[in-house]
Amino acid sequence: FKLLFEYAPDAYFLHDLTGNSINGNQTAEKLGGYRRQEFIGKNIMDLPLLDPQQRSLIPGLLAQVAQGQTAGPIELTLSQRYGSKVNVEIRSYPVNFRGQPLVLGIARDITARKKMEEELIKASKLESLSILAGGIAHDFNNLLHGILGNLSLARTMLNPISRDELFKRLSAAESACLRASELTQQLLTFAKGSLPVRKPTLISELIKDGVNFALIGSMVRGELDLPDHLWPVEVDAGQLSQVLNNLLINAEQAMPQGGIIKVTAQNITIDDKSTLPLRAGKYVKISIIDQGTGIPKEHLSMIFDPYFTTKQQGSGLGLATSYAVIRNHGGYIAVDSQVGVGTSFHIFLPASKKKVIDATEVTDRPVAGQGRILVMDDEAIIRELVAKMLERIGYEVECARDGAEALKLYAQAKNTGQPFNAVILDLTIPGGMGGKEAIKRLLQLDPQVKAIVSSGYADGTTVANYKEYGFQGIIPKPYRLAELSRVLHGVINRPDCQELA
Repeated sequence: FKLLFEYAPDAYFLHDLTGNSINGNQTAEKLGGYRRQEFIGKNIMDLPLLDPQQRSLIPGLLAQVAQGQTAGPIELTLSQRYGSKVNVEIRSYPVNFRGQPLVLGIARDITARKKMEEELIKASKLESLSILAGGIAHDFNNLLHGILGNLSLARTMLNPISRDELFKRLSAAESACLRASELTQQLLTFAKGSLPVRKPTLISELIKDGVNFALIGSMVRGELDLPDHLWPVEVDAGQLSQVLNNLLINAEQAMPQGGIIKVTAQNITIDDKSTLPLRAGKYVKISIIDQGTGIPKEHLSMIFDPYFTTKQQGSGLGLATSYAVIRNHGGYIAVDSQVGVGTSFHIFLPASKKKVIDATEVTDRPVAGQGRILVMDDEAIIRELVAKMLERIGYEVECARDGAEALKLYAQAKNTGQPFNAVILDLTIPGGMGGKEAIKRLLQLDPQVKAIVSSGYADGTTVANYKEYGFQGIIPKPYRLAELSRVLHGVINRPDCQELA
């Protein structure tokens, strides 16, 4: 019995019926941080293990055991000798030792279990948030699409006299819609961790915009060092903007008295001898360097863990999300910090050999075309808008409310010798067949179908890997007429298309 008592994995405390400590085992010493000589002979009510509220539960437990009953389990928080807190589950049993009735208290450390339960609750909340965010994004982007699409359509209808001033006003309104859409995508990335939809990008403008946006109204000044000849990187611009925003806000909050945040970028080549967990090759390194309070050494290894935060109001998700985004881009994020000096975050992104399409090279004027287009969307206002947009640039259009109606119309057109040249499918149709299922059935009906996926919100895998599902193109909502016309032109690939005058 002595060996079982002494070496039990749980903490054993032996008391009399009034709470005076008689003995304890090795685990009891480790759990509370006190040696046996320090608590034997003392009443449990006098030991600083429990706060006053929890201590008030002890007399009831002792009385229950004195009546020959088992007490517990109850969960308490012990204050260890050197200030740490530990969660325990306690059961108390009546025992008889050498004719004396005693209380055997068994305390099990459940700190890890409690933490796991909290993580599961947080994960459940995050999953609920992602579902809510998806619904909001779908509806909000549909609303934005109604606004943005009509604005871009209106620009094609301006008369030469009023074109200059009205064109500027409509362009400004379009930019505001696109900015709202970017914020929605950031919410989705935060909540869902969606896969990146990458495009070859020159990141200098992204960095400049990110610094200007994050430090608006701040006492902190951004100092940029961005060479002219940075290599292109293949990134999801919205997700990378969120990463930069997270890091810049953290840096700004670490400098309550103001200061300078240095943001630099450079081309680097990593070889096989590098200690970084990256493949050998060319990378673009982005560094964000603050003059803040710094991060204690013991916290550095945990800052990318989900829910870890040293802020009272922090969620602990910003850096975890940033780490996941960079990892999904095939890159790496590292941190150096010194308390009282500052913190440096370094982002490594693989360089791309693909050509970057300069925005100035992409005409803002829609590309005209001809042919028959089938549009599937659950929103009547969107169906009507997209039909008007396409008719404006020369296409004939038919519309369907869901996948079932789209299949019916596609089959009828094919059988009557008037096939559709392309199909635009909304991915998410509440209560009906969406684009993912519709494209499967369309491919069975016509293996040569040319389909474009479009949605205000979609599962990240489908969007990121749309070609694997049978789509030839993608156009996320909201979009402008010029964007729609270019995607459609690229899918149909008609050489006789020309710009709309």
